[in-house]
Amino acid sequence: MQLGQDRELDALRKRVRELAAQYAPPRHPRTGVRAPEPEQIPALRKWTAVLFGEQLLGVNWPVEYGGLENPHPLHEKVVTDELVRIGAAGPVGGGLLAGAAIVASGTKEQKDYFLPRIRSGEHIWCQLFSEPEAGSDLAGLRTRARREGGEFVVDGQKVWTTNAHHADWGYLLARTDPDAPKHAGITAFALDMRTPGVTVRPLREITGTADFNEVFLDGVRIPADRVIGKVNEGWAVTTASLALERSSAGSGASLFGALNRLARLAGQVTRDGRPAIERDDVRQAIGGFAAEVYVNALVSAYGDSRALHGSGDVADAPVSKILFSQINLALHEYGMQLQGHDGVRIEGDAKVHDDGWWQDAFLYGRAFTIAGGTNEVLRNLIAERALGLPR
Repeated sequence: MQLGQDRELDALRKRVRELAAQYAPPRHPRTGVRAPEPEQIPALRKWTAVLFGEQLLGVNWPVEYGGLENPHPLHEKVVTDELVRIGAAGPVGGGLLAGAAIVASGTKEQKDYFLPRIRSGEHIWCQLFSEPEAGSDLAGLRTRARREGGEFVVDGQKVWTTNAHHADWGYLLARTDPDAPKHAGITAFALDMRTPGVTVRPLREITGTADFNEVFLDGVRIPADRVIGKVNEGWAVTTASLALERSSAGSGASLFGALNRLARLAGQVTRDGRPAIERDDVRQAIGGFAAEVYVNALVSAYGDSRALHGSGDVADAPVSKILFSQINLALHEYGMQLQGHDGVRIEGDAKVHDDGWWQDAFLYGRAFTIAGGTNEVLRNLIAERALGLPR
């Protein structure tokens, strides 16, 4: 399933595959590891530079910062989907999201400084949005930034921050006007993660890895010229970033690889002394997942098409994200069920299937129902803002 039979996009997919085969560093085999290990960072910085240097990413940036004159509207989505589809690493960190905010709302000085360093892989970014009491309800954030002369002094805590332990810079949201309405009074900042008062603490997850972090901000001083956009207008700055994150999560490119793994697994495990794939109920279940995976791809493509023609809806990205996360979770749960007792084996066990891929994918799968906005909150968003239902 592809986003349309467009020759330009087909050629782009081929180019992505060729460059990945030549330059991409090995991807960690366990699907749940989103943040790289420290020893992988140098290679990922170089790979990020290749992706930008070959104009696969950053194409919507101004030409003077490496963008293309007239890029295909789906260029970057096709590139990121293809990287996922072939199992290649993407750009390290959150530079695409931060870069988009800087392109749209940053000053010329910010663009001149940050964009080339994102492109070169010199700067790894993280996204300092979620807080212990403000995850999906991002507008409820409590981290405060008060003005003191030519600086802002920031106090607060962020959590579930991917790549914070590797990041050079953070894309930070903080409340600068505590008396303003909930979605107002928020400001976006570029935060140097080496600033005194910034403490990063990795969080060990159920998968055994540490992909996320807590970040503590104690009297952190940020120069006023690192405000992205206008003071108290950070919500508008970050809205596009959130839509991009949810759209990317909902594209479902990874589901095709998982579906193929499921079919292979069904041929390897046995039920009643014969391969599970020979049972009607197993074939029926796999066929059902195949239908859902293709429907998910069509829903994502439909949302892309609407956006292309200016008829996109606020619900498009949330619908795609909810659908993907539910299919992803159910598919991996079924893969665990097929293995029976072998499903509880751990990585390194001689009898574990796919080097522990299924166990890791199963444990990590629920994270996709939370990251980018919990499915429950996104359903409320769809109900209230798209369907006009009362709160």
